[in-house]
Amino acid sequence: MLLKTIIKHRQLILVMAKRELQSQYVGSFLGFLWTFIQPAVMIVVFWFVFSIGFKAKPMNDVPFVVWLTAGMAPWFFFAAIVVSSTGAVIHQAHLIKKTVFPVQILPVVKIFSSMVGHGAFVILLMTLIFFNRMGINTFYFQVLYYLFCLCCLSLGIGYFVSALNVFIRDVGQIVGVLIQVGFWATPIFWDILIMPEKIQQILKLNPVYYIVQGYRDSFIYFTPFWERPLYGLYFWVVTCLMWFIGTYVFQKLKPQFADVL
Repeated sequence: MLLKTIIKHRQLILVMAKRELQSQYVGSFLGFLWTFIQPAVMIVVFWFVFSIGFKAKPMNDVPFVVWLTAGMAPWFFFAAIVVSSTGAVIHQAHLIKKTVFPVQILPVVKIFSSMVGHGAFVILLMTLIFFNRMGINTFYFQVLYYLFCLCCLSLGIGYFVSALNVFIRDVGQIVGVLIQVGFWATPIFWDILIMPEKIQQILKLNPVYYIVQGYRDSFIYFTPFWERPLYGLYFWVVTCLMWFIGTYVFQKLKPQFADVL
């Protein structure tokens, strides 16, 4: 039922995502260029802090800035979807209360509107790979699999938090805190191998780690995803569970949205 609704309203999803992107740059002199400027500045700042300040060394002969960007790209896409999905329903209250509107598409809109920023991150990553004269490989296409993984996981979480936030407005603040904690708990700036083995196993319970490592495997190490079968299975079990919980809660609470909003 949910997938049918998404497919049926695919044109509306694209239109809403386009409008959301355009609204971000209304009145801005540089406009769409900010899509590249913001991640570029972020990469430079973190590179300077960790490479110059903390003297971070290349990771397995890979330039630290490339290794860092490959980890940042999926994380910031995931964070953008989850954070924006939290307010997806309450920010469209005028549509939900006055019209027969397919509210199920709102978290999906956030994926498409966030995709442009993610594309900018990937382009910057490819640029860094080129300037560092690293090898180009067909494994780059494998990132599409991990992108699909990321969308499935974040959409399940997005349905859950967007529905819950209608009734408990503290959810937005809680999500913001959890995203900050997850940012530092996920091996983005540091190698997980520096941790004791028991701590590594705990950190790997974070499903986003699978995606972050997958981006590095695709762009840097050229490791096929089927070489991690057990962790891949774990990831999909967790993702399917999050999808089931998220969509169930959303569908259960949806009839009451208009009354509460």
